[in-house]
Amino acid sequence: MATAIAPMTVEDYLHSSFSPDVEYIDGQIEERNMGENDHSAWQEAICAWFRAQAIPAGIRVRPELRVQVDAHAYLVPDVTLLDRSRPVEPIVTHPPVAVFEILSPGDTLKRSMEKGARYESMGIRTILILDPAYRFREGRLEPLADRAFVLEGSQARFDLDEIAKLVD
Repeated sequence: MATAIAPMTVEDYLHSSFSPDVEYIDGQIEERNMGENDHSAWQEAICAWFRAQAIPAGIRVRPELRVQVDAHAYLVPDVTLLDRSRPVEPIVTHPPVAVFEILSPGDTLKRSMEKGARYESMGIRTILILDPAYRFREGRLEPLADRAFVLEGSQARFDLDEIAKLVD
């Protein structure tokens, strides 16, 4: 389960180094669940799938990149897809094409909903929460009905069954 570490200013957060990286939400540092084999294998499979189509699809694939979702929150999605036509930023401030969160045993529904709402308020159109597969849309977490589709705002193709074959 993600736990709050200690209060901190955003300036201190941005000038600190954490391993693994943490999230900053409303003055609190929050640990992220990760590090287990299944989580890592899914993260690598998603990255591999999208890297294979990155140039023609006009995207950049980034694991664990800080995204400033609002003035008081920085989240670190497991995988972020960026629009290749936008300038490269050290910390993302423009809505990514998509973000992927891979559930770990300690993750909670409440935390997934909170993160989904923050991503959505930033303007991210595709928010996928995997293992099992859900899509966060319009404030709701719903089972992923379409297992293959083109990501809105790009030419990138998502195919859960093909990505699952890459999980080693």
